[in-house]
Amino acid sequence: MALTNPDRRTFMAAFGFAGLAAMNPVPTFARSSARRAFFKRIGKPIGLQLYTLGEMPTKDMDGTLAKLAAVGFTDIELPHFYNRKPSDLRAAADRAGVRFSAMHMNMPTPFLREGLNLMSPAQQIADGLNALGIYQVYLPLCPLPEGFALPAGKSPQVAIGEALEAAGADHWKRTAELLNARAAALRPFGIKLGYHNHNMEYAPLAGNVTGWDILVAQTDPALVNFELDLGWAAAAGRNPATELAKLKGRVNAVHVKDIKATTKTNYVMAQDPTEVGAGKLDWARILPAALAAGVQHFYVEQEPPFTMDRLEAVTHSYGFLSRFVA
Repeated sequence: MALTNPDRRTFMAAFGFAGLAAMNPVPTFARSSARRAFFKRIGKPIGLQLYTLGEMPTKDMDGTLAKLAAVGFTDIELPHFYNRKPSDLRAAADRAGVRFSAMHMNMPTPFLREGLNLMSPAQQIADGLNALGIYQVYLPLCPLPEGFALPAGKSPQVAIGEALEAAGADHWKRTAELLNARAAALRPFGIKLGYHNHNMEYAPLAGNVTGWDILVAQTDPALVNFELDLGWAAAAGRNPATELAKLKGRVNAVHVKDIKATTKTNYVMAQDPTEVGAGKLDWARILPAALAAGVQHFYVEQEPPFTMDRLEAVTHSYGFLSRFVA
């Protein structure tokens, strides 16, 4: 996923939604094949990162979860607490018949308005997550370099990219140390910590390395796992199937995200988004690669701007994936 929590809403415009629409038609290759659809074959649900629906859950959590359940989404990843008590969120999920299986939790920043963040006491984080039935948390955005501020006249994405480039490899080394430390603090409480990428992690640094190289090499495999955002990896010019193979045994979840062929390789959180199956990603290679790498959760996510209602967009993505044979 891209930026999450109030941080994410600060950097990416919020957007609306409308009603449920028809799913994509069954792809020709799926109709003509006698094999079982991928997700039926592996026995795992198609999940959703709730960030994709913008303000819809804020306005009506019960109605939103019920509509998602009607589409077929039962495995939900939360971007934050929506300023609600964990017990209230859990009750809403139970009423809709869906499950919260993971959550994004940011570092404290001036934009973070909610109480809990990744630097909160481990017991408090565990209490909040356990009330939701969640035992996996992801840092969705790397810590911003010390003293970072949004300069006038420059987009947040470009400003972040420039600040990370100036901070260099040491910033990513400190991020790896932080992840190791927080994961060690959370482990006694049964909480696993992972890291979620965008595309700035793949920007080349001095010494022929990237921030992503440093994070993978310097985080403890026994403590820190990863949630690979397939769309952001592709926007950085990487082959998602290849990246998954490199993370075998360490990647617990993926964001199933598609991008248009017009997306140019970049490291400043830019992409041309689209519904899953309507873009350029090679799902016939990617989905089996994810399974081989050990992925347990497949969360659909889409970035703005949308060309249709958000709920309609994720319904199209679900329709494509539910029929896809791989």
